[in-house]
Amino acid sequence: MRIAKLGLLATLSLGLAGPHGAYAQSSRISDGVVKIAVMTDMSGIASDMSGPGSLLAARMAVQDFGGKVLGMPIEVISGDHQLKPDIASSLARRWYDQEQVDVIADLAGSLTAVAVVKIAKDKNRIALVSGGGNSRLTNEDCTERSANWSYDTYAMATGTGRTITQQGGDSWFFIAVDNVFGRSMYQDAESAIHAVGGKVLGVVRHPFPSTDFSSYLLQAQASGAKVIGLAQSSAEAVINIKQAAEFGITPKQRMAPMLLMITETHAVGLKALQGAVFTESFYWDRNDETRAWSRRFFEVRKRMPTMIQAGVYSQVLHYLKAIKAAGTDEAGAVMAKMRALPVNDFFAKNGKLREDGLMVHDMYLMQVKRPEESKYPWDYYKLLKVIPGEQAFQSLAQSRCPLLKKP
Repeated sequence: MRIAKLGLLATLSLGLAGPHGAYAQSSRISDGVVKIAVMTDMSGIASDMSGPGSLLAARMAVQDFGGKVLGMPIEVISGDHQLKPDIASSLARRWYDQEQVDVIADLAGSLTAVAVVKIAKDKNRIALVSGGGNSRLTNEDCTERSANWSYDTYAMATGTGRTITQQGGDSWFFIAVDNVFGRSMYQDAESAIHAVGGKVLGVVRHPFPSTDFSSYLLQAQASGAKVIGLAQSSAEAVINIKQAAEFGITPKQRMAPMLLMITETHAVGLKALQGAVFTESFYWDRNDETRAWSRRFFEVRKRMPTMIQAGVYSQVLHYLKAIKAAGTDEAGAVMAKMRALPVNDFFAKNGKLREDGLMVHDMYLMQVKRPEESKYPWDYYKLLKVIPGEQAFQSLAQSRCPLLKKP
């Protein structure tokens, strides 16, 4: 009898654990649902470049994946961190502890991103950064449970700083936002400029956010530098560029934004920004794939997507592919698959998530068109150069990530 009971129990266990058993399906997905939370700036200075558009991008990724993974539903929620680290931290803890959130995506703003990735590590959950961009995220602040997806300060500053210096813009003065993002952007740009024989004559820092840059621009003008580098948010950079034109600083001195979003270009117009050279990870009009996805996005948002929003789609889609490949939503197993699988979508081809948490992919050196060069709505940029991922981003040998085992 005892043997018979054991045999019956074994048969039931095999049945439930089999590939078609309902219990097996749900047991591989914690709480029977994959919960994705988009944490971003919904109404502040970063809302156009991330915000509701990032939420839409995440939902598009879920829709394109099929709405379920391993037979279980996928839920997308959102929250506004207002670009404040304390709010971001509180929201992350609540989501992870009380609402069973599996992954937090976007994380616009460097300080908020740094705060949340540390919590994700402590809670054994995942944080995917698209909007933070601080190179510290894959250096000093790298974790086993986070990834930086769309861009970082190293790639943006190096691509722009190196190219403009090599083209003859070999003396620079920087206007930088006085926070962790601005400091990282400035340091990365300074290193790139020095590496190709340029020099930095000075830097002036401003609080975040700021709208009046007249005194900073006058200092930059007085420096006599050929190039005025802008290590600040995209919104602040375009204000600087407009004010520089009003003061007659340009075209005598060249303005070089380290970060420029297409939504800001659209708001300000080509006349004010024409000729600006900058580095991007995504442009809607680059090829048939980017155009097709961007037009779907435009139908809802009535504006073209930024690289942050396109990156949110890519990171969420790759996350879901990794769950399917791992057969579970357990954070460690999913991150292992995210690193093992190549990233192949309209955002990146053969992208690679490295062990330091950096997703390496091609970057693009772009130039803002003159008004007469634009042939249709949102036709704003021309591609100057494709920067291969291994050249665009910091190498593993340069990385300061403590996870890397170095001799």
